[in-house]
Amino acid sequence: MTVLHLPYTAWHLSYVAIGAATAPVMYHNRLIWLLIAFFCAVGIGAHVLDEFHGHPLATQLSDRVLIGAAVVSLAIAAAIGIAGAVMIGWWLLVLVAVGVGLVIAYNLELNGGWLHNDVGFAIAWGGFPALVGYVTNAQTLRWPGIAVVLACIATSVAQRSLSTPVRQLRRRTREVTGAQYLQDGTVTELSVTGLAMPLERALVAMSSAMVLLAVGLVAARW
Repeated sequence: MTVLHLPYTAWHLSYVAIGAATAPVMYHNRLIWLLIAFFCAVGIGAHVLDEFHGHPLATQLSDRVLIGAAVVSLAIAAAIGIAGAVMIGWWLLVLVAVGVGLVIAYNLELNGGWLHNDVGFAIAWGGFPALVGYVTNAQTLRWPGIAVVLACIATSVAQRSLSTPVRQLRRRTREVTGAQYLQDGTVTELSVTGLAMPLERALVAMSSAMVLLAVGLVAARW
């Protein structure tokens, strides 16, 4: 449960649903299979590879278990994509290859971590899920889909801007010293908890909002 980051996983799955709900026609079965595939690839595959690469969460899971989970989850996601390509069109294989490549390159920080940055995160975990959700249903890309993709990229930039300092505070900060002096004479002592709390509240609010938005849009098109 620690590795899967379920609130973040649900957040990124919401981009898939939002993209699908924006398409001129939303196919229910395609959306369901897309959500399963992205849960396997992003919810499981990306997160276990992230833990494998440096063990930032310090779990007791062995490298063998983490690699095994990554291989199985990515294989399931790819198999769903291949089956979808047979039914929808072989162009879908390009998206499957890009998706698997993004998971591996980003979370293992390949080639010096060129993709592991704010832009890479926004495109891989924000724009790409929305793009796949849209084009898999629309089988083309028009301006409503482009607008949604850009919106999900922008939201992911905001997420990254909040989550990066929170991780630094929670995982890498030993101590915070100092105080905030207000003009009315109030003095507030600085602390790790005090600095992290507003950022975490914003992340919770954003993740909840995106999931609720996705649910509302899908329900309206169901």
